[in-house]
Amino acid sequence: MTSTSSVAAVARIAYLSSDVLVDSRPPLPTTSSFAETFRTLSRERAGSKATYSLPFGADVGSTLAQHSSVGLLSYTATSHPQLLHRLVLPLSELASTPLVLHVAVNDDLSDALVLRSTVPFCLYSRTAQQAHDNALLASRLARVEGKPVLHIFAEVEEELDEVKEEQVQSFLFAQQHPVVNGHVLPPADYAPALYRSYFDVAASTSSLVHHSVQALSQQGSTDPHTVVFSLGRAQFDFEEDGVNFVDVSLLHPLPAGRVTDLIPSSTVRVLIIEQVARWSTKWTPLYLDIVGAIQQSKRDEYPAVYSVVLENSGPVHHSDFLKLLENASGTSPSTRLHIGAAPSLSAVSETVAPHIPKHESSYLKILHQVFGERLEISNSPELVPSHGQLATTPEFALGRIRGQLESRAELVGAVQELLRDLGVTPHLHALLSKWLLVKDDPTKSRQSGEDILEALRSDEAPFTAAERVLALREYFPALSRWIVGSDAWSYDLGASGLHHAIASRLNVNILVLDATPYSSRNTADPQRRKQDVGLYAMNHGDVYVASVAVYSSYSQVLHAVMEADKFEGPSVVLAYLPYKSEDSPALEVLKETKLAVDAGYWPLYRWDPSKEVQGKEPFSLDSDSVKNDLQQFLDRQNHLSQLVRSKPELATELVSSLGENVKEARRKRAQQSYQELLTAIDAPPLLILYGSDGGKAEKVARRLANRSKMRGISTTVATMDSISLEDLAKEEYVAFITSVAGQGEFPQNARTLAKALHSAAGRSEKPLVNLKFTVFAMGDSHYWPRPEDAHYYNKAGKDLDSRLALLGGERVADLGLADDQDADGPETGYKLWEPLLWKLLGVDAVEINEAEPEPITNEHIKVASQYLRGTIAEGLEDESTGALAPSDTQLTKFHGIYQQDDRDIRDERQVQGVEPAYSFMIRVRMPGGVCSPEQWLMMDQIADEHGNGTFKITTRQTFQFHGVIKRHLKKAIQDINRSLLDTLAACGDVNRNVITTSIPTLSKLHQQTYEFAKGVSEHLIPRTTAYHEIWLDKKLVAGDAIKDVEPLYGEFYLPRKFKVAVAVPPNNDVDIFANDVGFIAIVDKNGELAGFNVTAGGGMGVTHGNKKTYPRLGDVLGFCTVEQGPNIAEKIMLVQRDNGNRQDRKAEVEKLLGYRLQPARPFAFDRNIDDYGWIKGDNGKHHFSSFIENGRVQDEPDRDFKTALREIAKIHKGAFRLTANQHLIITDVASEDVPQIAKLLATYKLDDVSQSGLRLSSSACVSFPTCGLAMAESERVGYISL
Repeated sequence: MTSTSSVAAVARIAYLSSDVLVDSRPPLPTTSSFAETFRTLSRERAGSKATYSLPFGADVGSTLAQHSSVGLLSYTATSHPQLLHRLVLPLSELASTPLVLHVAVNDDLSDALVLRSTVPFCLYSRTAQQAHDNALLASRLARVEGKPVLHIFAEVEEELDEVKEEQVQSFLFAQQHPVVNGHVLPPADYAPALYRSYFDVAASTSSLVHHSVQALSQQGSTDPHTVVFSLGRAQFDFEEDGVNFVDVSLLHPLPAGRVTDLIPSSTVRVLIIEQVARWSTKWTPLYLDIVGAIQQSKRDEYPAVYSVVLENSGPVHHSDFLKLLENASGTSPSTRLHIGAAPSLSAVSETVAPHIPKHESSYLKILHQVFGERLEISNSPELVPSHGQLATTPEFALGRIRGQLESRAELVGAVQELLRDLGVTPHLHALLSKWLLVKDDPTKSRQSGEDILEALRSDEAPFTAAERVLALREYFPALSRWIVGSDAWSYDLGASGLHHAIASRLNVNILVLDATPYSSRNTADPQRRKQDVGLYAMNHGDVYVASVAVYSSYSQVLHAVMEADKFEGPSVVLAYLPYKSEDSPALEVLKETKLAVDAGYWPLYRWDPSKEVQGKEPFSLDSDSVKNDLQQFLDRQNHLSQLVRSKPELATELVSSLGENVKEARRKRAQQSYQELLTAIDAPPLLILYGSDGGKAEKVARRLANRSKMRGISTTVATMDSISLEDLAKEEYVAFITSVAGQGEFPQNARTLAKALHSAAGRSEKPLVNLKFTVFAMGDSHYWPRPEDAHYYNKAGKDLDSRLALLGGERVADLGLADDQDADGPETGYKLWEPLLWKLLGVDAVEINEAEPEPITNEHIKVASQYLRGTIAEGLEDESTGALAPSDTQLTKFHGIYQQDDRDIRDERQVQGVEPAYSFMIRVRMPGGVCSPEQWLMMDQIADEHGNGTFKITTRQTFQFHGVIKRHLKKAIQDINRSLLDTLAACGDVNRNVITTSIPTLSKLHQQTYEFAKGVSEHLIPRTTAYHEIWLDKKLVAGDAIKDVEPLYGEFYLPRKFKVAVAVPPNNDVDIFANDVGFIAIVDKNGELAGFNVTAGGGMGVTHGNKKTYPRLGDVLGFCTVEQGPNIAEKIMLVQRDNGNRQDRKAEVEKLLGYRLQPARPFAFDRNIDDYGWIKGDNGKHHFSSFIENGRVQDEPDRDFKTALREIAKIHKGAFRLTANQHLIITDVASEDVPQIAKLLATYKLDDVSQSGLRLSSSACVSFPTCGLAMAESERVGYISL
């Protein structure tokens, strides 16, 4: 045995057992109790563990969320209300994360127990040995169950036995028992199942540490009249007749049966002692649990239950306990009892009041010296004893300042009202008028206010307004109000409250102290970037901003704080004060400051927007080193400018060498010769007309136009429909380039001219006798493999060529035919056709050496979009059109939106001279295809209010809305967000909606795969904040103050879309091998999910006309565990991102992973269809699979399916599952609810699944009229006797 502190023991276990460690530092000057152990272990192991140390006040929840997929995550902290209370909300989002929270408590448990109800497991350790054992137990329990575990332990030091390091690893990864899934088990069974999990792990822990680890341990009488449950550091080192002492180690779950077993029938009194002196509600947590357990038990007589608060952490003497028993005998159970001596109020206030580090006093002294009695620090630690810990937060300070300013405005109103009173004496009237004039003056306002008070007290004004003035007299002086905080506020401007202060427009000054030394700037967590508060504030435009450093320029600090005080509005002063600890000498602070300022890491500047109104420069750069470097550069430039002005011939000599001069002379001579050649060319102008639906023919046309211009030809390029037959007759040389649509039809933007040509040919007219033309037709012979269909190949171009000749046109170059099946695709035919055109125009001898401009591609659009922003927000505000800019329509795909138009009325609207009838399709991101009845009702409402009244279930198990016009886009997405869903990454070159097999018969397994699919989706989702800015009006980014980053995708995102699916054999309804990544669920012999076989490289995506793209089935790479899955999906995606195709790159994936995948395990698929009708799952619930034709949820004659599902959603208590076959499963219907659901199904004929197997398996895409890529009808044609 060795004497060790409980903190060191827990820190050691946390370090050895976890994959990532997060430690919260307490308020200064205190240092982390865990840090020294972590540093020692890290040195011994060469820093192999990822450990993040967070400053007090930092956003712990976001850090834990960022590392939630790494394996076991451990969090260590010393109990503090501000720290723990902010974890309540984040823990609800980490419900499926293997996380252990080790919280050290010095005395009172109140703050730590706030988290008890947010986690499945909560343990308490009173001794150091218990802390060691429970730390092991918590780590194993979190890793096995995949859920958070809260471990609260007392800070004590005593002898204990510690397990060896190698034993820890083998213990954590020993054979796992079945995992408890709270979403599958009924509520009544969930807590007992969790307790059984705890019991199993506790038994394993006892075997490891060689002594008993129990949830509840007892000592004392076996036939007691009093049972004492103890939670806290109280030690009952004595015996009392008829009393049984129970020490509580497991706080949650605490099954009622286990509690009542410890309270025999002889018990007449139960005392529940808890160390929760600061608990804010009437009933304490353990008291409520035990009272509930006793009430559930069946007894002839129930014992009296007393709540007892342990006031201190010292030992409980026998005499104290006897006194407690005496008090309980004569007191009602509703009265709370106490044991132990309560700490003095002075001691409490001393522990609660935060400490101000001594180095920071340098800035506070400056404020006191400059403003004297005018200074008011609104979040001063002096307010904590009277207002509580929240008094130091910026939210509290801002609210306090707002209240003071409103009271001062009320004082101004009272003074003005008093001035209007005719009974006011001239002397008082003069004093009141004077104060109104000087009320904002730092010195005169106070003296003037005192004069008014003296006059009022002399009974010069016995008026009601005078009473109000006296009541508000404290607001006469013009104070300088400051909020002082640390750089921890800059990690999350919204959560810290700093954003609210900056955006408040109140006259408030904010001093933010940054203590990060320049030499330690790169040691922080790379995923937790400190945000540039100064730049953020400047982007608001109405905020004074200054960056100062007292150890660099004292006078600049004085300038800054005085200017901030004078500024009407918010002011932010960023103050640099680099130190590692309070023991850091002033010389070290000076050195770090000089390094930071001279290197430009901490620039000294002032930004005063009020100067801009006066016509002055608002920005002042105060860093001498930066100014000197800039001045040297400007001086050098000025000197060169003066030389050039005096001797212009020197300009070239100053910036170039003789060799460069020779090269430049040659280039000019070559350019002159080229211009002379072009001048000599007497080529006629060329008009290039194109017809294109997908944009391919348009690109060829524009490339031809560029090449024509480079040959000196005056060239115009336009769509075929942009010119009339009459205007075409006036042209001399015209090159036509057209693709083909449907069965030989012209593209949409060429049909008007094609119809005019056809009509003129029918009338035997010859209007084109002066026209010289050539046609280049683009098509794909592979589309028409049958001999009887071969004439459709390039039919549009062939028809155009013949009709132009029939109307009198002269064919000056033979018809060019591009076939996508040629070796180089369309280039093969194009290379034969283009030289004929140049020869015709007489420029075939002109050589072009200049590079053609690179075409704008989607990759250019993505990288220039500022992480998917583009000009979408501006486009939504543009009411002159129903469309968005073409580049923005590529970006909106990443936001789940496609721009479309009604192709049925496209020609009609063109004749009318108006733009197409634009609308938008919105696709929801809903991993696993599971939604609640409330979400279904919201989708139904969105379809009616914003769409075309219908919505569609897609093959990616999500919802799709059509017919949403531009002004409804933002409202629709906001409504989707209110239903706790979103559309981010539902489309675009990112990971799309993750789908999973819908298997109602295996409810538990479906829940596990569903949670896994959600985890993968969240892991691979883009991190850009553009979605929230554009659609949800959450101004997370101001200018470039906070820069987005995509850790997985980068600024280019992926080269193509990326799809992930999860299949559960034997059903392959998700078409697992057609996905980029597939996870095939493998079940062990006990029916539990053991892991997944991983597939990669699948996909049906093909770029038309590009033979380098092709459909491909995925390859099975190997087997992985559930925990490894999200990381493997990430690495496969990164390999595809960096290589751009789907070749077999298993070795590259394993290289990124750092380990080899296990061999694949046997599996078999035997079907891919849905099982229609009623099915009973293994959880006893019922499920109905309904046939939704083509996934379209709508009301039709005699098939009001949309209404039916709306009515079902109003009463349904389970969920809806969307299948990959575009159908719907109404799941988790209790036996007693089946008749009601079945009645509704029958009423609306939604229970009819008697169609043929072919029809039940049929599917159709949307196609016309909205899909821009459609070549034929599909969904709206309907079925024909399937």
